Amino acid sequence: MLFEDIIHKSFSGSDRSIKAKKNILGMLILKGGNILIGLLLVPLTLNFVDKECYGIWLTLSSMVAWISFFDIGLSNGLRNRLTEAMAMGDKVLCKKYVSTTYAILALIFIPLMVLLLVVLPLVDWAEFLNVNNKHADGLLTAFAIIVVYFCLNFILSTINTVILAEQRPADASLQQFCQQLLLLIVIYLLTIFTEGNLINLCLGLCFAPLVIVAVFNLTLFAGRYRYMRPSISGVDFKCAPNLLKLGVQFFIIQIAAIIQYQAINFIILKYYGAADVTSYNIAYKYFGVLYMVWGILTTPLWSATTDALARKDYQWVRNAQMKYLKYLLLFVVGGCGMLAISGWIYDLWVGSDIAIGFSLSLWVLLYNIVMMFGAIFVMVINGSGELKIQTIASMISPVLFIGLCALFIHLDWGIHSILIAAIIANFNGLILAPMQCYGMLRKVRE
Repeated sequence: MLFEDIIHKSFSGSDRSIKAKKNILGMLILKGGNILIGLLLVPLTLNFVDKECYGIWLTLSSMVAWISFFDIGLSNGLRNRLTEAMAMGDKVLCKKYVSTTYAILALIFIPLMVLLLVVLPLVDWAEFLNVNNKHADGLLTAFAIIVVYFCLNFILSTINTVILAEQRPADASLQQFCQQLLLLIVIYLLTIFTEGNLINLCLGLCFAPLVIVAVFNLTLFAGRYRYMRPSISGVDFKCAPNLLKLGVQFFIIQIAAIIQYQAINFIILKYYGAADVTSYNIAYKYFGVLYMVWGILTTPLWSATTDALARKDYQWVRNAQMKYLKYLLLFVVGGCGMLAISGWIYDLWVGSDIAIGFSLSLWVLLYNIVMMFGAIFVMVINGSGELKIQTIASMISPVLFIGLCALFIHLDWGIHSILIAAIIANFNGLILAPMQCYGMLRKVRE
């Protein structure tokens, strides 16, 4: 009876809340598997290649992720518009939105991929990235592999936006779990049958995700999303302004996020070395477990907010914000516990050869807590489509971040100073977004 009572209370509430809770449960199970596989991948990869090679891979993949600039925020614009179209039951409009998004992304990323492959050989990447001769030979080929992967993956990953728009984030987590599992198998086979070098590492890490996302496109558009399967006849560029109206604002926000977060690996490699990139990323993956679990809880909030506001259910949004703030306190306590045992975990996980100082771990934890706090309010704002303040803040934050990094590096504050700069530059999530959310909901109530 007690068990039945717990189940009943856990899955009670509005249809929107029940759907969100079911997805959170599914995501917890799948993301738990993702976290476990991700943790296993680090020592397995470090056993395949040395820490400098792994650090180079992390930096190259972060740099190539900058090509998402050219998305123009289209995927996020699609997420809001598609959720609204689904809420209205307009299947024809859904198909137009999906087909047009795939068409625009293909027209952007395929020519971009060709252009980058032509331009890459013109740069001495080994000198630019301060890479030693041991890994310089395969650098250009590795870069080319990553570029092809990211461009194709960016087009095909539109299926994730469709899944999220339907408020089924657990399905997106299933895709990520399949990618991680295949990735683990591929890297394990590479350690047995191939030589550990940068090119083989890039092939392994890029192959598995691309295969899985292609399979999900084929199966879902042949099944559940058959009515909105992308086709040439479904492309309607008249829908583009409606998608891009929000998309351009999301695009500016994306630029800020990429500069602030993806540039961290590049800055560390340039001024501290490839080994420090590995140290930072191991600490980030460890405390990132908190953020991954938090992401499971907050992911449904975006599309659920869009749905709630479309139906004028403002009280649901207020209640959701308060619940998330209470949950955050538990994560802060858990993070402090993780910090206390971090040294022991690092030795057990990757061995004592990789040095990770307590101060680096502390600032990685604080960085994640700040991001988790801001995510509550940013998700609500993204779902509402009221992006003006966030867009303006995003124009300022990258400049502030780069300026602070330059200052702290000049002052020789150490690798953790990059994280201090990132925390300060996230003033939107810390201050502006909470103020905007409360102001927006108070105005509606009045």
